[in-house]
Amino acid sequence: MAFSPVRLNHAVLFVADLERAVRFYTETFGMEVVAREPRATAAFLRLPRSGNHHDLGLFGVGTTGGPKRRAAIGLYHLAWQVDTIEELADARESLLGAHAYTGESSHGATKSLYGADPDGNEFEIMWMLPREEWGMYESAAPVDALDLAGEISRWSGVRTAGRIVPEAVRRES
Repeated sequence: MAFSPVRLNHAVLFVADLERAVRFYTETFGMEVVAREPRATAAFLRLPRSGNHHDLGLFGVGTTGGPKRRAAIGLYHLAWQVDTIEELADARESLLGAHAYTGESSHGATKSLYGADPDGNEFEIMWMLPREEWGMYESAAPVDALDLAGEISRWSGVRTAGRIVPEAVRRES
């Protein structure tokens, strides 16, 4: 019998250098460290607008396993969703500034940027069209060039993430 989770709550990565990874995710994604577990050489980070205890766990394991190999068996990438197409454009600038940008594409219903952290763990930053606009992309996932300026022109101000915003963040806005 199958079960049906609601969503992915958090991801956990093994990293070579814990502090380097923490720096990358706090400086590039704006995450905050919410907990550390020194006995496990671990840190737990949360996105500023998240309702989760933590969104990412990082466990420092050193370099004994060697560098991550592209296209090896295992996790390919994590996808982080933003709320507006403007946030996707901002993410592009952040990734470029962090020398973490690896590419971009349009998948029809989603518009995506790609990057890699200092350990080579790949990730996607994506914005999703409103569900009622998926049309032919309901059952397709093309890999086309992304016209980010054109998408901003068309979708400016449209929010689609349905995010949970903690009360403290709502009061600050």
